[in-house]
Amino acid sequence: MKIDSLDPRIARANLDSNSQEGELHAMDHFQTYEVFEQKKRGTHHMHVGSVHAPNAELAMLFAKEQYTRRGQCVNIWVVQTSEILVTQYEDADMFENTPSKLHRDPNSYKVMDRIQAYKERQKNKA
Repeated sequence: MKIDSLDPRIARANLDSNSQEGELHAMDHFQTYEVFEQKKRGTHHMHVGSVHAPNAELAMLFAKEQYTRRGQCVNIWVVQTSEILVTQYEDADMFENTPSKLHRDPNSYKVMDRIQAYKERQKNKA
């Protein structure tokens, strides 16, 4: 027997009442998935939000319904939040530049200052 629901996401999933797919046991909770979407081919995927679902397949369905129905989207990623690796704030020193590599920092190049100085020199010559 097919489950009829007012929620279109459940209706589209075509679940039957005997299915064990997505069933939660007592004290279980849905997992949280992070959703990333790509607006156009070749562009970066951007984080757009989170969904709660019992498994990855339903998370993909929920993400599609929630985040792509109004705007243009060519691709979505769904990643379980617990699988995302993060750095610790105590490890911030790993992002610091060493003084010997300041040439990699674009702020060390004062191009506009040099252009202005050149224009001032040209103005003084005239």
